[in-house]
Amino acid sequence: MTKGPLSGIRVIDLTRILAGPLCTMNLGDMGAEIIKIEQPGRGDDTRGWGPPFVGGEAAYFLGINRNKRSLTLNLKEERGKEILRALLSEADVLVENFKSGTLEGWGFTPEWMKENAPGVVHCAITGYGDQGPKGGMPGYDFLLQAESGLMSITGEKDGRPIKLGVAIVDVCTGQLAAMTILAALNSRHDTGRGQRIDLSLYNTSLSMLINVASNYLIGGVEPSRYGNGHPNIVPYNDFPCGDGEIALAVGNDAQFARFADCVGHPEWADNELYQSNANRVVNRDDIEEKINNALAKKSADEWIALFEASNIPCSKINKVSEVLDSEQTTINNMVVELDHPSAGNFRTVGIPYSFSETQAEVNAPPPLLGADTDDILSEMIGLDADAIAKLHDDGVI
Repeated sequence: MTKGPLSGIRVIDLTRILAGPLCTMNLGDMGAEIIKIEQPGRGDDTRGWGPPFVGGEAAYFLGINRNKRSLTLNLKEERGKEILRALLSEADVLVENFKSGTLEGWGFTPEWMKENAPGVVHCAITGYGDQGPKGGMPGYDFLLQAESGLMSITGEKDGRPIKLGVAIVDVCTGQLAAMTILAALNSRHDTGRGQRIDLSLYNTSLSMLINVASNYLIGGVEPSRYGNGHPNIVPYNDFPCGDGEIALAVGNDAQFARFADCVGHPEWADNELYQSNANRVVNRDDIEEKINNALAKKSADEWIALFEASNIPCSKINKVSEVLDSEQTTINNMVVELDHPSAGNFRTVGIPYSFSETQAEVNAPPPLLGADTDDILSEMIGLDADAIAKLHDDGVI
């Protein structure tokens, strides 16, 4: 394994589902040692989330758990807690997404952490945090997309509220978790101490409102749905062509002038109704109807060629299969192959970033449930074969 930017960092991963595992996978891609602790006989819930399955492994699980080792551990059993205590004393990071208070109920209180694992960065991911009327309640991505208002601004103008096609609140929470863990590790250089990080799906979902929240907080207008349109930029939408569809993102007035010229209507750029973006937003329906009529004269491919030649941001609306098999994806190494002990050779999404000096790499496929239990207990806890066998027999591991 190449020395990555996080080489030498040991992470105890007590997470399951998506937000936490995505966070720890990112840390593992950057070279951290990830010890994924799972429930004996069951493991992460997503091991059973299918079809599709390959070799008995769920595609969902395979997509977010590479570069990890799996240790099965019954944390409701005292000897399981003892093992976790020993692991934490030698760790740098703990990531968990238990219901609020669960870890503390097992004895791993903030006071215990400060006394026994003072250098550990403890990242806790919950649904709503501990405070407020929903403090302590579990969170689910779909419900948070609804509750946060994200669904209210997604979908056609006169249609139903729609969630995004992926669990975007979980994804963003996982990315925020990785980011804040790195910040806390950096802070440790000055303080010599770890610290606790609290993230909630609720807070993440509110932060994702970005400009929409600002529009309401400052402008006082209830945000609405614009289909694929943008509340503050026009034209910024999908449009049907003579054959196929195109996505346009005309972000400034100079681009709009070039766009108007490309579609054979240079007079639009001189029309006071459309000359500035602010006016185009006010007259959205009018200008978008004109654009629809103009684009009907050529195919999407023809328009894309013309727009790209004039540096007008545009794109074909791809299917997932089309983009994953595209030349751009291949050149950027964004689909990689892994060899798994039961699933065999399979493809997965690659690493979306790179470092010039310390590489991020996919070095290991997602682990089989408990595949590394004996090795971890031997290497890190110092247990011998008889002690490990006893733990197996007693259902502790």
